[in-house]
Amino acid sequence: MITKKQIDNNTLSDEEIVKRIVNGESYLYEHLMRKFNLRLFRISMSIINDEMEADDVMQTAYINAYMQLSNFQHKSSFSTWLTRILINESLLHKKRKLKQTQLLAAQTDNEYSNDNPLRRLMNKELKVILEKAVSTLPEKYRLVFVMREIEEMSVNETMEILNLGESNVKVRLNRAKEMLRSELSIYYKTNEVFEFNLIRCDRVVNFVMNKINKES
Repeated sequence: MITKKQIDNNTLSDEEIVKRIVNGESYLYEHLMRKFNLRLFRISMSIINDEMEADDVMQTAYINAYMQLSNFQHKSSFSTWLTRILINESLLHKKRKLKQTQLLAAQTDNEYSNDNPLRRLMNKELKVILEKAVSTLPEKYRLVFVMREIEEMSVNETMEILNLGESNVKVRLNRAKEMLRSELSIYYKTNEVFEFNLIRCDRVVNFVMNKINKES
């Protein structure tokens, strides 16, 4: 812990403290960290939005900055230089996390598609129902729906191809969605939503009874 006997840090600029750290007074780095902790935390949170992960990123950024102190060129302020390191580390962390999430999602999808025939059947049935519902739309609404929602074409592309104004494209798309909701509601009654079928019932009962039997 830094004391007044060691140095009165308030009399020195950040850049002067950096020079002293590089020259061997490594304990002064604590002063810089305490000074910028709140700023770095807020910036990291704005990118990562997770307190624990923001803490980890800050620690990594501080270590990286310390290892690079001798390369600090003083072309910008130390606070600017440190903040850039923090932002880069936060973005890199976010990118890694997104990649991990995507890989996990892909693995989960593969597990479901490979090991769950019931889910494959349900997805196939849903696809047929959706296609049938879309086919019932009047052509002018169906065309806009397919272009915007299925082909993911922009509003401008749709306007240009169909020679429509922006408001007409939006109105037709909204109308198509309303008609689809009405059409799809025919296929599912309220009491069928989240239906607790016999297979699921047996699975739950068997699991609970097995647990009870093991405990008894």
